[in-house]
Formats: sequence, structure tokens, C-alpha cells
Amino acid sequence: MRKVLLLIGFNLLFLNASAQTDDKSSDWHQIEKTLNLYIDGVGTSDSVKVSKSFHDSWQLKYLEDDQQLNIIKKAKYIERFNTAPHAKSSNWSGRIVFIDVTNTAAVAKVEISTSKLLFTDYFNLMKTKDGWFLVDKISTRTPHKTVEVPASKSK
Repeated sequence: MRKVLLLIGFNLLFLNASAQTDDKSSDWHQIEKTLNLYIDGVGTSDSVKVSKSFHDSWQLKYLEDDQQLNIIKKAKYIERFNTAPHAKSSNWSGRIVFIDVTNTAAVAKVEISTSKLLFTDYFNLMKTKDGWFLVDKISTRTPHKTVEVPASKSK
């Protein structure tokens, strides 16, 4: 009898651990989907995609001239997408650098590269009854380093 109870106990333990792993994996994939919705929306100027990734309380925070902190609310940020959605430029790319999840909170780092700038965005995400949403973003940008290669001299 003792062996049977021990066997049942171990099975329940592994079943519970497996369910937790599946939930965490599912959360990670849902967060990835939310971040990719944002990345695709920004890359194509699709305000609908960008807006769907944001919670209503979303804010962007960034430093202007490395001094003044600016805060932009969701509605004002969405106004920036005043053109019809279009294909991504060939010199534009976006990628998820990392995602860290704890229960119903997560943080993520995203990089978006244009021909001249590298934007590094850090997002706070929250899981609501409706899914995972970006709730805050802090951002910085860095000019791409360019190297001039001297032209070869003709002989």
C-alpha cells in the first residue's frame, strides 16, 4: 500500500510540474505574439496592430537630449501612425532580445533597426483576463556606427 501511495504521489508531483511548465510556455508564446504584433505594427505603420498590443494605460517614457524626461500616452503615440499601412522597408528590422516572465508580470527588450538608428525598447507587460498587454515602454536610440572605407587608388 505504501508503494502505491508513493507512486501516486510522484505521478501527481510530475503532473503538476508539467502543467506549470505548459502554462509558463503558453505565457511566453502569448507575450512573444504581443511583442511581434507591436514590432509588425511599427514596421508597417499599422496603428491598429500597435494599438492592439497596448493596454489602455500604456505610456512611453524617453529622454530628450539626454536631459528632459518625456511621457507620451497611448492616444498621442498612436497619432504618429498617420499613413496607411505599408510593407516594411528593406533597411528596417525588429527583434525580441529577451523576455522574462513572473506570474502575471513580464519584462521584454526589443530592438528596432532603421537605416540610421537603433531603437532599444524595454517593455513592462501585464496579463489581464483578456491576455498579455504592453503597459509601459522606455526607449532610447543610438545612431548606427558607420565606417568610411577609403577608396582604393588606381594604379
